[in-house]
Amino acid sequence: MSKAIPSRSEDYSLWYNELVKKAGLAENSAVRGSMVIKPYGFAIWEKMQQTLDKMFKESGHENAYFPLFIPKSFFSKEADHVEGFAKECAVVTHYRLKNDEEKGGVTVDPDAKLEEELIVRPTSETVIWDSYKNWIQSYRDLPLLINQWANVVRWEMRTRLFLRTAEFLWQEGHTAHATKEEAEAETKQMLEVYADFAEKFMAVPVTKGVKTENERFAGALETYCIEAMMQDGKALQAGTSHFLGQNFAKAFDVKYATKEGKDEYVWGTSWGVSTRLMGALIMAHSDDDGLVLPPKLAPIQVVIVPIYRKDEELEKISEVANKFKSELQAKGISVKFDDRDTQKPGWKFAEYELKGVPVRIAIGPKDLEKGTVEIARRDTKEKQFVEQDKTVDFIEQLLDEIQENIYKKAADFKEENTRTADSYEEFKELLESKGGFIYAHWDGTSETEEKIKAETKATIRCIPLNSNEEEGTCIYSGKPSKGRVLFAKAY
Repeated sequence: MSKAIPSRSEDYSLWYNELVKKAGLAENSAVRGSMVIKPYGFAIWEKMQQTLDKMFKESGHENAYFPLFIPKSFFSKEADHVEGFAKECAVVTHYRLKNDEEKGGVTVDPDAKLEEELIVRPTSETVIWDSYKNWIQSYRDLPLLINQWANVVRWEMRTRLFLRTAEFLWQEGHTAHATKEEAEAETKQMLEVYADFAEKFMAVPVTKGVKTENERFAGALETYCIEAMMQDGKALQAGTSHFLGQNFAKAFDVKYATKEGKDEYVWGTSWGVSTRLMGALIMAHSDDDGLVLPPKLAPIQVVIVPIYRKDEELEKISEVANKFKSELQAKGISVKFDDRDTQKPGWKFAEYELKGVPVRIAIGPKDLEKGTVEIARRDTKEKQFVEQDKTVDFIEQLLDEIQENIYKKAADFKEENTRTADSYEEFKELLESKGGFIYAHWDGTSETEEKIKAETKATIRCIPLNSNEEEGTCIYSGKPSKGRVLFAKAY
């Protein structure tokens, strides 16, 4: 099965696209730029969603749902916001179709024009802050900590499954606070939640930082982000958290009465991650044989494959397999016993390798005689025989080991492909010959940032948090620099 996947080294982009399709994660749909997420792909997204949702609720947030359609006038209220999203908006102008008597089929009814056009949400700040105006009256209503799981539409011209599609799934948090300090603390707290999720569950090491003014979210005063390195050395923005200041509160007149009875504008944040995380998961770990999934996000953590020739052999193997299955499930481990008689064991091995199942157990008649099973791990492809009475404890420990090993491999790769450059020539040479993350001095101007991007296609991914201030000179302009920033080519 995996032989149909091109090699990463030959064509990384084709490898990714084919892997997404061959592993049954997603496919292109009849709507240009939109995708169908297939059951196995959605099962991974569900694991991500369930984990993040638990983390959000543990930090005091509640889920709500807001309309898909946003009145066009709402986008006129916050100038930076509308400018940032104007070119990506899909607009609903009519509400009815009618039969086309001349050409057949249906056509838009010209008499059904909306009084005000509706925008299909590219993000929900405007419609949510319009609701907050009614929800917030006094300091007793704050903080307001809301999250929504939804779909959004951004009319992308160049699309790629999971990484950039016209419609995608995500969560967006929107919070309101009494003070600037509380809102800033919330913004940073959610960045830490995203970083913890990426590293502890996705097994993807990330760099936390602040976006430059050019890369900042439209309408935000500050955008915090986590940046991950893919196996081709490119960066992928894996999550953002925005400090909105009072911009949206002023645009939608959201005020609260203080304890002293004075009216003040509230302070806001927004933060989100999307199905783009699926792309990060695939590109950070997978190999030429298929997906490599960290156990914590694998829909199937253990698969049991029987090896037999006669039905009576299968019957005996099934007894052992189902015992393992129930014992592992009792420990919260997801298990599949694949006793289909339509495919041979070798075909099944290849299928589950392609799908990235972390652990495979093979049981045959000889294993029953010896009281052992063969256990293969997906990350290293190592196999070993384990005594049946020790199998459940062994697998429980092995899953933790695989999770740690996948993270370590990604962290080692990131470290090996992170470098510093002290001149523009060195920067360009490293970018072309090595790729990866490059730390270099920048003078802090948008002009220099844009020139470097135009000449090299590398962008400032972030100004790293907690980086030591190291004065120097900008690699491009030679002007003073307060510290190194993180450059990379990116998705």
